[in-house]
Amino acid sequence: MRHIDDTERRSRLAIRHGLHPAHRLADPVAVTRAMTVLHSTEPATVHLAVHARTDDVSPEGVERALYEDRSLVKQLAMRRTLFVFPRDLLPATLGSASARVAAEQRRVIVRDVEKYAIADDGAAWLDAAASAVLAHLATSGPLSARDIREQVAELTGQITVDLDKKYGGTFQIAPRVLTMLGAEGRIVRARNASHWRTGRPTWTLTETWLGEQPTPLSAEEGYAEIVRRWLATFGPGTVEDVQWWLGSTKSAARAALAALAAVEVRLDGGQVGWVLPEDEAPVPAPEPWAALLPTLDPTTMGWKGRGFYLDPEDVPYLFDSNGNAGTTAWWDGRIVGAWVQDGDGAAKVVLHRDVGADARSALDAEAARLTDWLDGVRIVNLYSSLLMKQAPLP
Repeated sequence: MRHIDDTERRSRLAIRHGLHPAHRLADPVAVTRAMTVLHSTEPATVHLAVHARTDDVSPEGVERALYEDRSLVKQLAMRRTLFVFPRDLLPATLGSASARVAAEQRRVIVRDVEKYAIADDGAAWLDAAASAVLAHLATSGPLSARDIREQVAELTGQITVDLDKKYGGTFQIAPRVLTMLGAEGRIVRARNASHWRTGRPTWTLTETWLGEQPTPLSAEEGYAEIVRRWLATFGPGTVEDVQWWLGSTKSAARAALAALAAVEVRLDGGQVGWVLPEDEAPVPAPEPWAALLPTLDPTTMGWKGRGFYLDPEDVPYLFDSNGNAGTTAWWDGRIVGAWVQDGDGAAKVVLHRDVGADARSALDAEAARLTDWLDGVRIVNLYSSLLMKQAPLP
């Protein structure tokens, strides 16, 4: 059995993720394909993730791929998380990961419609509301969630929960219906009605936006295709890595690996990992490299087991209490700190420990490159790590 040690895993990461300067990628579509998908919970993450892996792509270039070419599409999928997908991967996720999310959303909405007395028959109410939304969008063009709620009477309804807690309050149920329809692939996030660093999506019919309605694959075929691309990006990975990333069951992860005839390899620490059948050849180590990645970057969030690139002692400083990664600074395949912006918007590296002069110099050069690219734009992070919050800046 082939042994792929941690050093080689970091080499694969550097090259395949487009993070090494000699292996940067051409455009937003190439970046998204290289990473399988891009996290999009924070809108700015998409643009920053593309910048980290390219040389000459502006924020406008990312916007063009999303909203003009529509070669990239935002879709709720694995772990009920919003991602940017290459368009041709939509049939796979609509039949598998997104379908799983949609089914759970439907179950919860039906339950709450009845629980909070919006209607006696939650399933009938939801079907009528969903049909009304689809009919309205067929003639209206893209609309914000608020506009849809105000213009579609069938969406009327509120729930009041946990008033004694910070996250409690009275909420419209309409956005949850839109979320479910998006997960089902019947509607899609269209143009963003705000600056690229913030999210105010409009919604429209998927068929209208893409010019066609993607046909979902079966769940088995869909998971196999997603895992095939995941292995090309992140392999080797363990069954636990695949299961966690998919947000599925372990049996679904194992079935996908079996369908792909994935090959077992040994990992450091005695673990068993998996790679694609044609992916066993050794990958030589590139020259040392530096990168600054955004919150929830797909590299940072690619595996459940992160010991080969992240010191476990650093986790409390770099991830929030829910496991969401803040910004990260990388040196030669390991996370060594974070980055923040000062009062003028300049990117600054914040290290948790000394990394030496060469690493510091390379990281500072990346910070200067990022500062030039941001051109004064300040990023507001929903997920800020302890290291980001405690950064002592002038």
